[in-house]
Amino acid sequence: MTSPESQPPTPQPAEPESKDRVYRSAPAIAGGVLLLAIAGWLGVDAVITGEGRTPWLALALLLLVVPLVVAFTLRPAVYAGDDRLRIRNPFRIVVVPWGQVASLRSAYSNEVLTESGAKYQLWAVPVSLRARKKAARREMRATAQARRGMGREVSRGGALGTTEGLRQGFSREPLSDGPVRAETDRIMDDLRGLHEARRQAESARGEVTVRWAYEVLAPAVAGAVLALILVGLG
Repeated sequence: MTSPESQPPTPQPAEPESKDRVYRSAPAIAGGVLLLAIAGWLGVDAVITGEGRTPWLALALLLLVVPLVVAFTLRPAVYAGDDRLRIRNPFRIVVVPWGQVASLRSAYSNEVLTESGAKYQLWAVPVSLRARKKAARREMRATAQARRGMGREVSRGGALGTTEGLRQGFSREPLSDGPVRAETDRIMDDLRGLHEARRQAESARGEVTVRWAYEVLAPAVAGAVLALILVGLG
């Protein structure tokens, strides 16, 4: 009989790895799907019904257009993990450890600035000035509502002649949990918070890496060259 001391220790289950937060642009994805559907319909129709070099030219243009549409609409994404920020732009993939991030800036575009001075745009998190203006109007309406509600409570407290009523008027809960922000601005706030929390971590150190998306560039260049040859041949 095996003694309890000689029994092998029970293996402990491995801690699950935290998954990256993924940010993408829903309008860009919807537009990309629509453009691909139109390009596919026109291209297939030209291949089937076209004569002479038309089917070959249609194929060349599809080879050029489809990768570009995918690159600028479906492909862009931002992956935020505990140790690094991975940016998938139309033609490049940039991996920036949190320790190398100097700041996350929002102006007319959302960008990451590294400690070395390099700047990378976040294509998947585009700035919408219209959404910012809409959020500002909502914030103004919420503030006005809160002030009107506070005024009513203060008036009621004063009419009752009690300090308790006055105190309740000023302690009314706000109508919103915080400032109203555009969606992309909220995403940037999340990224800044993650950066502040993880930039000093030992595992968040490393070098910035940049890789070109040859899987997009190669077919697009091939389609452009083939289209030029076919057009040149007349």
